[in-house]
Amino acid sequence: MKIKITGIGSYIPEKKIDNTDFGGHIFLNEDGSPFAYPNEVVISKFKGITGIEKRRYAEDQYTASDLAFFASQKAIENAGIDPETLDYIIFAHNFGDVKYGTSQSDIIPSLATRVKHKLQIKNPKCVAYDILFGCPGWIEGVLQANAFIKSGMAKKCLVIGGETLSRVVDAHDRDSMIYSDGAGASIIEASDDESGMLSYESATYAAEEANFLFFGKSYNPELDPDTKYIKMYGRKIYEFALSQVPAAMKSCLESSGIAIEEVKKILIHQANEKMDEAIIHRFYKLHGQTPPKNVMPMCIHELGNSSVATVPTLFDLLIRGQIEDQEINKGDVVIFASVGAGMNINAFVYRY
Repeated sequence: MKIKITGIGSYIPEKKIDNTDFGGHIFLNEDGSPFAYPNEVVISKFKGITGIEKRRYAEDQYTASDLAFFASQKAIENAGIDPETLDYIIFAHNFGDVKYGTSQSDIIPSLATRVKHKLQIKNPKCVAYDILFGCPGWIEGVLQANAFIKSGMAKKCLVIGGETLSRVVDAHDRDSMIYSDGAGASIIEASDDESGMLSYESATYAAEEANFLFFGKSYNPELDPDTKYIKMYGRKIYEFALSQVPAAMKSCLESSGIAIEEVKKILIHQANEKMDEAIIHRFYKLHGQTPPKNVMPMCIHELGNSSVATVPTLFDLLIRGQIEDQEINKGDVVIFASVGAGMNINAFVYRY
């Protein structure tokens, strides 16, 4: 038995934030000292490294569970199922619902429960819960749905990745320009044909890697030190990703029995364009090859890094023909992969 994605949907917020919108920010070093060069230089270097030109922020009246609800409606409609037949709702996020203008996380009840409520699902046997797994959370949710279905505990699962990172960033940290908001949702069911998940890989590295991403105080010493924001050691994450992600992808592909020449697309977490390109090149180098043209669709340029939402959103855009010069066809082999806080890595090989 295999599982497949029978429905997919995403919600991309309307509020567009260009790089130029950061021109008036006061960016500081970790010790609180000002940068030695103007914001124009900061922004130019940022774009050159990350590839991000724009990002989307949630509308002020919405929270992460709202975005997830919108994406879930689309996935349910795309799958053509009755939501009352769902056995599990698995919601991957990192910071819960954070209302606009605040910094406090709200996770009671769970965001999955809130989505179930918004969908008006009455069936009490539809179990709703959240997972915290960093940016790879949506993929991990798909792997959990796979386990539930194969064990006989479920037939249909709704797996969501949603986040509003714009509300937990330090405006004085240039890394704040990376993050964005969004949600992606998917319906997972058993597959009775050749399509579906062929293999998977998942791992947590929690020695020194555990704190590469963390919650820390603002770089502005005048702000309340008890108010925390998402922080990261970018160079360490970059080196970790290049070392571990290609190896995990290679192991996953080997487990599938699929030759690398059959891989048509690699959907990787949209964190940093240069890092993603380096991961793909390292992956193909492990096979003594170079990446084929257009093997790695990207949406980071316009949407930024929405954490758990990037991979399902990318898949939704791809199958709807919304990414320039990219297409996917029935029978194509796709690798899904992600890396993030934990440090966590996961991947699965999938026949579309």
